[in-house]
Amino acid sequence: MSRMSRMIRKDPIAAALLFVLGITLLAALLAPWISPWDPAAQSIDDRLLNPSVRHWLGTDALGRDLLSRMLHGARLSLTVGLATAFFSLVLGTFTGAMAGFHRGWIDRTLTAIVDFLSIFPSLLLAILFSLLLGRGVFGILLSIGLVAWVQHARLVRAQVMQAASRPYVEAARALGLSRPRILWRHVLPNLWGPILVSVSAQVPSNIMAESFLSFLGLGLQPPHASWGSLAAEGLRALRSHPRLVAFPSGALFAVLLSSQYLGDWLRDRWSSRGAESLAD
Repeated sequence: MSRMSRMIRKDPIAAALLFVLGITLLAALLAPWISPWDPAAQSIDDRLLNPSVRHWLGTDALGRDLLSRMLHGARLSLTVGLATAFFSLVLGTFTGAMAGFHRGWIDRTLTAIVDFLSIFPSLLLAILFSLLLGRGVFGILLSIGLVAWVQHARLVRAQVMQAASRPYVEAARALGLSRPRILWRHVLPNLWGPILVSVSAQVPSNIMAESFLSFLGLGLQPPHASWGSLAAEGLRALRSHPRLVAFPSGALFAVLLSSQYLGDWLRDRWSSRGAESLAD
């Protein structure tokens, strides 16, 4: 029996959260084919309908099917979380690895850039970048990505500096291997565990950042819709139709909780593997 299977048997909450995350990812991928209605189709006669057989989650103030909008909103929310995490993986890993391994003026320059960006609150920077880059899908992706990579770069730099003093690195230098070869062929492959754990932990944070921006009206603009923008639209009818806020907010909460749990599980698994390797 695999370790994942044992974890699921021992922790039913973990099984439920991972099931929610898997179903959400699958629904987001299949949204164009499984959506019962066109998410942008408006019908004044069907405004603010309660859940029914025809509209499972009801309709919004413009008569649009809420379930269809949530399915398509999941695509954008998850795309933002995963794409910005990948951006952070590439830029943060490259910057942190270069700074931690080469040291000298390269380390001082890159560290100064990271320290400068760390001065400002991340959400404030994201808002500033979104105003400068636009509030389309690409602008939001780039805005959050330009903020998310900073902390990842710090982690990679610390990990690379620690690995640079290991015996296998000294042996590689004694063999005359070039510095780039040692870094990219020997150091980084041994650090993929903590690097991937760091990136996986950023996914829920980035989804939350996009939802917060969209909730403030600074994120994705119509006709695009994410769970954050759907909750912001539903806020106008909170007293009379709280479901317009409850459904997208509940979906967002479930995915964030599941993603956070998955990141914690990966971190614990990597820690246990590190302890086992030290014991051996």
